[in-house]
Amino acid sequence: MATLGFIGSGNIGTAVARLAVAAGIDVVLSNSRGPETLAETVTQLGERARAATPEEAARAGDWVMVSIPLVAYRKLPVAALADKVVLDTSNYFPMRDGHIEVLDSGKTTTSELVQEHLTDAKLIKAFNNIMDFHIPALARPQGAADRSALPIAGDDPQAKASAADLISRLGFDTVDAGPLTESWRFEPETDPYTAPYFTDPEAVRAGWVALAEAIRSGAPAQMPPSDDPGVPLPAARLRTLLADTPRKLTADRALA
Repeated sequence: MATLGFIGSGNIGTAVARLAVAAGIDVVLSNSRGPETLAETVTQLGERARAATPEEAARAGDWVMVSIPLVAYRKLPVAALADKVVLDTSNYFPMRDGHIEVLDSGKTTTSELVQEHLTDAKLIKAFNNIMDFHIPALARPQGAADRSALPIAGDDPQAKASAADLISRLGFDTVDAGPLTESWRFEPETDPYTAPYFTDPEAVRAGWVALAEAIRSGAPAQMPPSDDPGVPLPAARLRTLLADTPRKLTADRALA
């Protein structure tokens, strides 16, 4: 039986876990606070789910999803993730993670940084460019006319194929964005990042600017509406967005 392990079981991890269980995949959840804190989530997910420590989740998974703040990436269990296909959902937000010079300057990408730590893992960047509430809303069976696509990037062709197969089972097509050096193409505020899955993409982009201004001024911050039903993003359209997007370094972003 296939198993998907999770290191980090927040909104993204839980949304993906629900799709995995529905697809007949066992899930092993973990977080930084201990398995007992996931009891309610495990109960909701049913008999295919259990909670464990991050190392146990890593060892149990045929694939492992890492969904933690980037600032915590050095806590990932290197030995337990060796030779694993690791789906990395991380994004870099200096206001949360602190400034990291090699990311601010564009010398490397977030997933390359994580890959440097997980030396023997097979890292695939995935699920970082879609809001958690759009994951269940836009998942569709294989062959559905309104199926959405997600970008992936990675350096290992076999791992990339394995990740694409998993993501297909979860309800999405994939578009190969290239190696990890090209994963900047779907990092925050690039053209493929979150907005294209919203019913009003331009309003979302304007919201990033308003949110940044609110944070700077100390005013109440308004996040994108979580009741947005989403719109399908076909693979062909995603491919165009990936090819045409300019790079967004920290200095170029509204939310830095």
